[in-house]
Amino acid sequence: MVEAEDVVGGEWAEWYRMTPLERWHASGDLWQHYLRIGGSLDPEPDTESPFYDHSAPGPSPVDGWPSLRVLRRSGV
Repeated sequence: MVEAEDVVGGEWAEWYRMTPLERWHASGDLWQHYLRIGGSLDPEPDTESPFYDHSAPGPSPVDGWPSLRVLRRSGV
């Protein structure tokens, strides 16, 4: 008899053994983790779309600061 681990590997075999309700809860935990580490649910812009607006403002930085800043080099 073929084991699930032989076909899909250990991690996926564990997923397949879960009930639908267990998978639902595990998926919710994964989404929470994804958002906690800085993931976003906003869609990525589709530059191939005829409705793409390249002049639209981009997303705000996660830390609230722009990525580039002017540094003063004078002795002031």
